[in-house]
Amino acid sequence: MAAEKNENPLWTFDELMEAIPFAMAEGHASLPITGFSIDTRSLKPGEVFVALKDQRDGHDFVTAAFKAGAVAAIVEAGYERKDGDGALIRCDMSDYRAINAQLDRETASDTLVALQWIGDTARQRLQPSARVIAVTGSAGKTGTKEMLRACLARFGKVHASEKSFNNHWGVPLTLANMPRDADFAVLEIGMNHAGEIAALVPWVCPHAAIVTTVEAVHLEHFDNVEAIAHAKAEIFSGLVPGGAAIIKRDSPHFDLLRVRAQAEAARVISFGLDERADVRADALDVGEEGSMVTALANGRRIDYRLAMPGRHIIENSLAVIAALQAVDIDAAEAARALATLPPPPGRGARSVLKAAGGDILLIDESYNANPASMRAALATLAGVPREKFARRIAVLGDMLELGAAAGELHRNLIHAVIGASVDQLFVCGPHMKGLYDAAPAAIKGGYAETAEGLTDLVAGALRAGDAVMVKASNGTRLGPLTAALRTRFAV
Repeated sequence: MAAEKNENPLWTFDELMEAIPFAMAEGHASLPITGFSIDTRSLKPGEVFVALKDQRDGHDFVTAAFKAGAVAAIVEAGYERKDGDGALIRCDMSDYRAINAQLDRETASDTLVALQWIGDTARQRLQPSARVIAVTGSAGKTGTKEMLRACLARFGKVHASEKSFNNHWGVPLTLANMPRDADFAVLEIGMNHAGEIAALVPWVCPHAAIVTTVEAVHLEHFDNVEAIAHAKAEIFSGLVPGGAAIIKRDSPHFDLLRVRAQAEAARVISFGLDERADVRADALDVGEEGSMVTALANGRRIDYRLAMPGRHIIENSLAVIAALQAVDIDAAEAARALATLPPPPGRGARSVLKAAGGDILLIDESYNANPASMRAALATLAGVPREKFARRIAVLGDMLELGAAAGELHRNLIHAVIGASVDQLFVCGPHMKGLYDAAPAAIKGGYAETAEGLTDLVAGALRAGDAVMVKASNGTRLGPLTAALRTRFAV
């Protein structure tokens, strides 16, 4: 296997230098380049370290990157070499800022621009037969991406975004790590401000672009949800000529998205539960641990099973079917992969915990949250049969970036909580306090200002026969709470 990698490396050093015309090499990496990393904690030997200036200045970790096995480091021109440093690629954008306006180059660091140029080169060198799919939306991006990854893997070599690498550095990093012989690529594109998707999608240049849904997310930076829809529609601007726009027919913003897609000469393919959708569910059997779906896809009947439970998963799977058809893949054959695909970590993954006298079901939705995904998660909790798990416990944390509407959006979740017949409610965060105050006294389990303060409350209340669902925005940090529950109730 090692010999094969040397014969066909991800990048050679000379190729990398050609991709960054505003860089100068100080030293030379003789070993093949196996990838790119921006984090020394996860860097693997053979990778190039890119010293970004983001939450922390990556230049402070260059020497540590070489100690971890980096073959080179991309740095800004003024970086001072230290003992232990290897080959440096020094970047100076002074003469290039005026000729490349894909992003706000006045504020982007030179190393970030270098990563963007590398990603752009990686996209251009893909074989002509390769097909690229981009995914955006207010919720469901990562799950949809993972469904596409699994389905396409039955037909060739797939490269896809890791975790939720979907922002100004995540998209170019994903592209930079893309093998030149990939048959398919699936990339998430996220945003929290207008214009961000428009800046990212030209590098991706997708053959199909999915907008999973448009919801009240990032309202801190938008006047209303319609403005969010316009921002999501930016993804259509990067489609290849004749590319497909995959849009949810059930969305109140369908017409807005359709018009924006048609303005880019895109083929519009609708999906959803609406009978007018091009790809729709004709029959559903929604179960506790998955669903059976019969889809009508542009006149073709496709039967498949989903291992992931929830109606929102069904809707996203219909977007997957539409995208598969758009890139000329046999959707019926590809969808077989969904029968065994588990939810991504923190996005609905289920585990059984052991308590005195029986089991506890943990539904881990701790990675992220918005009003729509919160309601969907509560509906999934409601689907857990009481004959197996008698009590339904909801552990909810703040949903972030909702702006002035945050208080109302949190309080309004009370309808979903009551609709799910939640037996005990635990919440944390100042916004969720409004929901807790609105809840019936009989279901109030406990409130804490922070996630850390909630752990002992929840652990002390759980008993055999409980089904507990944990959900919040990632910044609320409920993930450690789920980890603590797994430790305390170890199998």
